[in-house]
Amino acid sequence: MDLFELLKALILGFVEGMTEFAPVSSTGHLIIVDDMWLKTEEFLGKYPAITFKIVIQLGSILAVVVVFWKRLFSLVGLYKVDGQKMSESFNLMHVIIGMLPAVVFGFALKDLIDDYLFGVKTVIFALIAGAILMLVADRFGPKKPKVQSLDQITYKQALTVGMVQCLSLWPGFSRSGATISGGVLFGMNHRTAADFTFIMAVPIMAGASLVSVVKNWEYMSMDHISFYIVGFLSAFVFSLLSIRFFLKLISRIKLVPFAIYRIILALVLAAIVYL
Repeated sequence: MDLFELLKALILGFVEGMTEFAPVSSTGHLIIVDDMWLKTEEFLGKYPAITFKIVIQLGSILAVVVVFWKRLFSLVGLYKVDGQKMSESFNLMHVIIGMLPAVVFGFALKDLIDDYLFGVKTVIFALIAGAILMLVADRFGPKKPKVQSLDQITYKQALTVGMVQCLSLWPGFSRSGATISGGVLFGMNHRTAADFTFIMAVPIMAGASLVSVVKNWEYMSMDHISFYIVGFLSAFVFSLLSIRFFLKLISRIKLVPFAIYRIILALVLAAIVYL
């Protein structure tokens, strides 16, 4: 594999890392950058190229683990303060309840998503739909949210956010956009909704990556292993940077600026594709 192809992996890792945790859709951006410019499918093949876009999310997952390691380890009993978990209020059941709807629908619809929704045209509509949800959340969410921290999230709220997260199975909609919007609409402040989104992303993204690798293993080649490694490392480094920046930013600017960006991007893409 030559240096130009490895540069493509680096670029895609950068796109993944910088967009995974902002509510703009990392999958949508990867599809746009790849389908319209880098075209990795031409040398990887269709399904390995799709798998690459999912597998480099493991780099982003690792970044979440690094940032939230105390909270994550506490959830499974591996980190304690004075012999106690960080919180008995927010626990592993919140995460399981929150991720369950997307897991069920993801398994049921995976073939349909891979075959029909991974494309620039479908991403355009998903960008707009996700932007509308974000605008609705900022407009109609409680002005003084009752839930100001993870420890105040109820099981009902976790399930509700998990159901909204199912919208993110549509590439381009954005997992963080859906879950943060859902959290805000149902009583969380923006930072708490973002924290819950990131923590819940670890098992669901890891599971999706594993399923995709197993399903498409026969199409993958050891000749491409360096491509995957470069993409993974790039996504990890840039995710670390973007997570810390986004968590500081979201409480101040909320969702509207991201929604506006999505709409502008969708219009530009529509002009390129349809005109």
